Amino acid sequence: MFELVVPEASFYPSFAESHREWGGVHQDGAGLMADDDVTTEEGFADWVRRLVAAERAAETGGIVPCTYRWITEGPRYVGAIAFRHYLTPALLNSGGHIGYGVRPSDRGRGAASWALREMCARLAAQGEPDRVLLTCDDANTASARTIERSGGLLEDVRMGGNGRPFRRYWIDVAGS
Repeated sequence: MFELVVPEASFYPSFAESHREWGGVHQDGAGLMADDDVTTEEGFADWVRRLVAAERAAETGGIVPCTYRWITEGPRYVGAIAFRHYLTPALLNSGGHIGYGVRPSDRGRGAASWALREMCARLAAQGEPDRVLLTCDDANTASARTIERSGGLLEDVRMGGNGRPFRRYWIDVAGS
């Protein structure tokens, strides 16, 4: 059974496996920055502290306060989901409120759909925001299906800075 948990350093071994599965690069929804060291236990612990602190951080350089939760199954890191507390113009255009990612070996098991529904339910219980924006690459049919199954309504398809189209969806969390 999946759970959403606050990031913690005890997940280092499982996260390291996941990081290798992703090719040692960016992981959607995980909050990894290019200069983060997640390959050593000390660097990983520092990164985890930054993720936890991000929930109450002030906006800096376009980075807004963000709640990170990890999708876990017992002691195993399965993926991550992030809720950005508000939208800057850049996030309104292409980033959205919520991002998520599931490690390659766990895809197709419903973890992303479960985590997105769970995050929306938690936001609804808090009473704000009324709706959230999610984006995904136009070619990422699995993510589009995940968002649509969670109540996402397609607003439009735009061209990204990388020359590839992406979809923008809104989910009404107040009505869930």
